[in-house]
Amino acid sequence: MRIRAAVEWALPYWTRGQAGRETPPELFKILYYGWLLAFALKVLGSSWDVSWHFKWLRDDLAPPHLLNSAGTAIVLALTIIHGYTGYGVDRTALRLIQWGTGVFLVAVPLDLINHRVNGLDITSWSPSHIMLYLGTFFMIAGVIRGWYQGSGGKLVLGALFVYFLENILFPAQHQEYGVFAIAAWDRGAPEAEPILMQFAADQMGRAVDRDMMVAFSLPVPDFLYPVYFTVAGLIVLAVARMMVGRFGTATLVATVLVAYRAAIWPLLSVTGFPESAVPFFLIIAAVAVDVAFLVRLPYLRAVLGSALATIAVYGSLVVQHALLAAPPLAPSSAVWAASGLAIAWLAMEWFVTRFGLRAADQPIGARVSATATP
Repeated sequence: MRIRAAVEWALPYWTRGQAGRETPPELFKILYYGWLLAFALKVLGSSWDVSWHFKWLRDDLAPPHLLNSAGTAIVLALTIIHGYTGYGVDRTALRLIQWGTGVFLVAVPLDLINHRVNGLDITSWSPSHIMLYLGTFFMIAGVIRGWYQGSGGKLVLGALFVYFLENILFPAQHQEYGVFAIAAWDRGAPEAEPILMQFAADQMGRAVDRDMMVAFSLPVPDFLYPVYFTVAGLIVLAVARMMVGRFGTATLVATVLVAYRAAIWPLLSVTGFPESAVPFFLIIAAVAVDVAFLVRLPYLRAVLGSALATIAVYGSLVVQHALLAAPPLAPSSAVWAASGLAIAWLAMEWFVTRFGLRAADQPIGARVSATATP
């Protein structure tokens, strides 16, 4: 009966329309809560997927792939609904969602072909994987714009930026799992199944030894992890702060993501899946981003904030490496990280203003509303 009632409620809205169509508030909320559900399934599936691939040989129908596919199915349905009815999105948001979904769907068979031709893909930084992240990037960017233009509710906007940040930082999990994989090997208790290690060794043309495990677990230069986190991760936090317009936004978004990673870690561990380093240092860096917004001049803020945030990343990474666990750090790369972040930050200060995406700063303690009122 509930399904029938839902269908009867939805059918009157199933009419052809152009993007930007006036959307009833109830329909708007349901569409975007559907996006939140889709992204939640994708995040859960992807979190399990990285751990899975550090333990088992690849399987197209592995449970984390199926969980991720459930989220993708919802994404596809929502993309079709937006495109056909025109509800809930303007033209720009719709194009971003459609292009993102299209790139993602093209990347899936390309990734399968890549594995069929080349065997085990030993890095999350491969071209086919990057296409998956890129498609998700545009997809979530479109959803963020759609919600911002139609509602601007701060809680949902913040949640969408958590998903956006998770997608951006996802490939770096390879190094976070990699350091634990090497540590497990050194303890004489490797977490990867023998068939996976032998497959990787055969692909590299070498014996199953520590050098093979290092090449499998940390296949990218040491500078990539801190530079990527600084530039790609912190610019997302800076933009979140600009669009939400509240002090503490960057810290809250980073803390939610880190808390999720910290919560999922023991769940995977107790079920026998490999462990990973959790990027606790990201919270300190996010605080630096929020502090930078005390500077009122946008371009001065970008330069000073980039320097402060880079110091926060590299300094807290050193501390985390000493006290807990973290991927290798190349200190000399800090200058490149700071420069890259400054360029990106300056560009986004211009971009959010030019396209009307900057929220007016709200005083600390101001009421937060998640009500959709298109």
